[in-house]
Amino acid sequence: MILFPAIDLKDGRCVRLKLGDMATATVYNDDPAAQARAFEEQGFSWLHVVDLNGAFEGQSVNGTAVETILKATRNPVQLGGGIRTLTHIESWLEKGLARVILGTVAVRDPGLVRQACRLFPGKVAVGIDARGGKVAVEGWAEASELGVIELAQKFEGAGVAAIIYTDIDRDGVLSGINWGSTIELADAVSIPVIASGGLASMADIVRMTMPDAAKLEGAISGRALYDGRIDPAEALAILRGVSKPPRGMLD
Repeated sequence: MILFPAIDLKDGRCVRLKLGDMATATVYNDDPAAQARAFEEQGFSWLHVVDLNGAFEGQSVNGTAVETILKATRNPVQLGGGIRTLTHIESWLEKGLARVILGTVAVRDPGLVRQACRLFPGKVAVGIDARGGKVAVEGWAEASELGVIELAQKFEGAGVAAIIYTDIDRDGVLSGINWGSTIELADAVSIPVIASGGLASMADIVRMTMPDAAKLEGAISGRALYDGRIDPAEALAILRGVSKPPRGMLD
């Protein structure tokens, strides 16, 4: 079970949004590379990065910041936001990304996702961001009529490395992960699912160790880590099974 620390990039800085609203950005670090190193030093084994500007504009905007992150950490990095073409995908993988996350293009052009999976095995993840159970695109600015499971099942057998599922209504507000919808999705597909949006406290970390969550690849944490609501060492120890959860959290 992997806990993915998140670096969301807006105008070259590490920020967190509330409910996907760019106007609510809180800046946590002006140096993304330093933040990436800090997460590695804390013991994390992966890094989740989102180019927020790129998600809205449909092309890489924070490319320089991402490149400094790749140089700063030895951890594998997955990147989403504005990656819409095979050229974008190939370019980022050549620069050292472990995998790209395709969101809007998964709705607009699922054939491109399947092609990318064939060309770059194990390197392509699909990001499914939903509001009210319907998939949102273009940096969450537009709603589609697609349901979450309906979209996910389009990619069964395509070679997608993981599905990152975000409940937008919970993102950045520390209300807890939508475990019901996340586990329902994981039950509906064979593709590994990563939970995103709302991870709030150590209680969510403990929830990740429950039997029905065992099928998940992991979860992404942003604001809760930055605000100190989650202790990295304790969280990682619990997820690795070398430490028992605090009394009362297993009830």
